[in-house]
Amino acid sequence: MYWIIFIGIAVISWIVQSRFKNKFKKYSETPLSSGLSGAEIAQKMLHENGIYDVKVLVANEGGLSDHYNPANKTVNLSNEVYHGRSVAAAAVAAHESGHAVQHATAYSWLQFRSAMVPVVSIASRLTSWVLIGGVLLMAFSGNPWILAVGVGALFLTTLFAFVTLPVEFDASGRALKWLESANVTHSRDEHDGAKDALKWAAMTYVVAALSALVTLLYYAYILFARRD
Repeated sequence: MYWIIFIGIAVISWIVQSRFKNKFKKYSETPLSSGLSGAEIAQKMLHENGIYDVKVLVANEGGLSDHYNPANKTVNLSNEVYHGRSVAAAAVAAHESGHAVQHATAYSWLQFRSAMVPVVSIASRLTSWVLIGGVLLMAFSGNPWILAVGVGALFLTTLFAFVTLPVEFDASGRALKWLESANVTHSRDEHDGAKDALKWAAMTYVVAALSALVTLLYYAYILFARRD
């Protein structure tokens, strides 16, 4: 039963990722009538929200590596977004600046997510090995404790995935509201395009969270079923 669910999630994930990439490509080829670049849009949104201590940089990782780093207060944009003057560049730049606005206004879900990062970063590196070792140990000796530790670590990473959802949806909401109020997206088509691009970006986080939940339930079932 679980394998059917795993396969279903994998197929859905592939569909969503493909859809998102196609949407991003489409809107990357749709010029922004305001003529602003992603870097200019990010800087403009930050300043209009009273934020002057956040730098807008080109990310070194390449395409679709856009992110906000609260540790050093930087909005990092991929080269395509930083220099781009498209609907997609506008949407992504405003979204990442939305995270900076969340940080500046002490948005509670972002604070919670940031507090989880140190623990989750350790848990995510160890989870796979601990789970495999725990399953093998339980199968051969009946000892459930290593698997229990792995399930606990997996719970943290799953919780992190779900906490990420309101953070991402809120950043997109802030971005779209600002793009319209600041008259960056001049037409309804441009605004709807930005909304569509951000919607599919958010869907990738939803699928990732569901995948994490299914994996957690699978290993929790192994743990508690064997113990019974």
